Amino acid sequence: MDFLEWARSPWGQNVPIHIAWFLIWVAVIAGFLFFIVHATYLRYFAKSKEFASSGSPLIAARIPEKVPRHSLAARLFHWIMAAAMFTLLFTAFLPKVGVPFDWITYHWIAGAVLTASILFHIIHASFFMDFWSIWPDRIDVRDAGRRILRFMGKPAPPPDKFAKYPLENKLYHGAIVAAGLSAIVTGVFMMFRVRTIFFPRNPYLFGDMTWGMMYVLHGLAGVGLIALIMVHVYFGLRPEKRAITKSMIFGWMSRDFYLKEHDPRRWPVETPTASPTSRGAEPEGIRDAG
Repeated sequence: MDFLEWARSPWGQNVPIHIAWFLIWVAVIAGFLFFIVHATYLRYFAKSKEFASSGSPLIAARIPEKVPRHSLAARLFHWIMAAAMFTLLFTAFLPKVGVPFDWITYHWIAGAVLTASILFHIIHASFFMDFWSIWPDRIDVRDAGRRILRFMGKPAPPPDKFAKYPLENKLYHGAIVAAGLSAIVTGVFMMFRVRTIFFPRNPYLFGDMTWGMMYVLHGLAGVGLIALIMVHVYFGLRPEKRAITKSMIFGWMSRDFYLKEHDPRRWPVETPTASPTSRGAEPEGIRDAG
């Protein structure tokens, strides 16, 4: 069984032209298998969470009732990106599973929207957000080891509560970055093979082998995104994650959920301006909004 489809160039060279389309179903089945395994694990094998202490009651008392998590700009980016991503996947793969329609124009327009939204996000995250909050740090790696040891029944200290993003979110973000950027970079070059408003059509920009490998990488990124997005939607709909999903709609999460899952020392939140008499006793981990 070949994972690629091949063709013979006018010069007699075998070149890849795209992935084998059965990989679409491999990605879908992999996504559903993940659902089943994860739900079974939570139902029959998962233990209740146990975290190390995350600070004094004074810190907890200073947390606002509605903890800000996502700005309006971040939420708009997320939903615009989601709409573009779903449009890209539907226009790319529906014709391959028996739903033919004129998809090329819709596909490259959605690709342009996705590219523009990603460029905005890179600038926004780099200069207006905490860029490093989404990348794993030393505490994440240490706590992952502790969780593994405790899962295996070996003695280990309880892990700390999460920062703004748990390690699982950070690893997922890394996978999305790899698949998304692969699809975007190859997609931008592939736009030279169709007529768009951005630049003249030039199918001779690369040789046959280079074009073929570009289509293969684009296809692999696409089927990878199918499984990744299925997993993302699955977690977004799970009851224990709905507070996070709601925060992507309304911008905030409740104080109770924040204190249950997150460490104020690792993710300090904005609080109302403290009175002059209390500023000197402000505990570590609380950032003043004024």
